[in-house]
Amino acid sequence: MHDSPTAESRPSWRSTRQRNAVLRALGDRPDFTSARELHAALAAAGPTAGLTTVYRTLQTLEQRGFVDVVRDRSGERLYRLRPTDGHRHYLVCRQCGLSLPLESDAVERWTEAVAAATGFAELEHTVELTGLCEDCRSGTERPAPNR
Repeated sequence: MHDSPTAESRPSWRSTRQRNAVLRALGDRPDFTSARELHAALAAAGPTAGLTTVYRTLQTLEQRGFVDVVRDRSGERLYRLRPTDGHRHYLVCRQCGLSLPLESDAVERWTEAVAAATGFAELEHTVELTGLCEDCRSGTERPAPNR
């Protein structure tokens, strides 16, 4: 379970029961999850938000910097609440979905240097590292992600 956004950092939007349910469900997910998987988890828990609401909520959270996003092998976007200490980069297992946060200060420093050297502002970047975790390489069963 991840830290849910605090009252001070919670997205500024019109709060609805459905949006709050999406935010809570996303915070309960240990690994990256797709909008469809999140929608299915909400549906299994009872009264739910529609799939369109899930997508729109995730889009708003992404635009406002509250989620980290990676893509799976098929290109589908997977979401995870961003820790309260900020933007992260992850190493993601292509087979089981295990995700590990990486020390990425070098990437952030390089981005700042590129901005300074080119005069660009508000740079955004995407770094996606994928591979096979030790358990998947060795054939050891790892519990499937909560998807």
